[in-house]
Amino acid sequence: MCIMQNSQNKNKFIIFLGVTLFVSGILLFASNYFNEKIDNAYSYMNNLLFESSESEIVEIEEEVDNLDEDTSSFQEEVEEEEWVDPYLQYYIGTIEIPKINLNKGFTAIDSPYNTVNKNVEVVKGSTYPDVLNGNFILAAHSGSSYLAYFKNLYKLNIGDEAIVTYQNKKYTYKIVNIYEQEKTGKIAIYRDMNKTCLTLVTCTKDSKTKQTIYILELQNVDNA
Repeated sequence: MCIMQNSQNKNKFIIFLGVTLFVSGILLFASNYFNEKIDNAYSYMNNLLFESSESEIVEIEEEVDNLDEDTSSFQEEVEEEEWVDPYLQYYIGTIEIPKINLNKGFTAIDSPYNTVNKNVEVVKGSTYPDVLNGNFILAAHSGSSYLAYFKNLYKLNIGDEAIVTYQNKKYTYKIVNIYEQEKTGKIAIYRDMNKTCLTLVTCTKDSKTKQTIYILELQNVDNA
């Protein structure tokens, strides 16, 4: 009699354990599902907020079609020698993004070396960082070439910082929005026109048809 009762208790425990694990699995799956939906909804609403709150959409004609150009063969030749930046004397400032170990100079807008095929390019139509409520727009290659200065931008998230040094001042910006666009030869910039901004543009990782735009807002200015 005792053996039969123990067997029944054991079966009840196994059933209870199975039901508990089953319910736990459902709850875990539901939690992950709803968290993903919440994240997607937040991202969607964030983009809507930016697009609807802007008083103006800035369109800038710029050659951004081939920002992922592969020049790896030339890179191999360069790596055989100690690298010396040939444009160092022409730089008027630098862009630094600590999270991805980026620190690169940029030239004046009208410089012949201001092109993505040589440097991080200051896009025509930009204003420099010291212009109140202006927009400093930089473009560079992604991909695998030695010119792919923006190859790791895809690792950045909202809240990450970038620092621009210009005319003995350090301008610290924070990412407030990230979005993609089709490559059309133009970039539509959605930003708060009452804020001083930095915009970064490069090709979207693993895409031949899209580009990614990073909108950053100025947080503070310090002496360099």
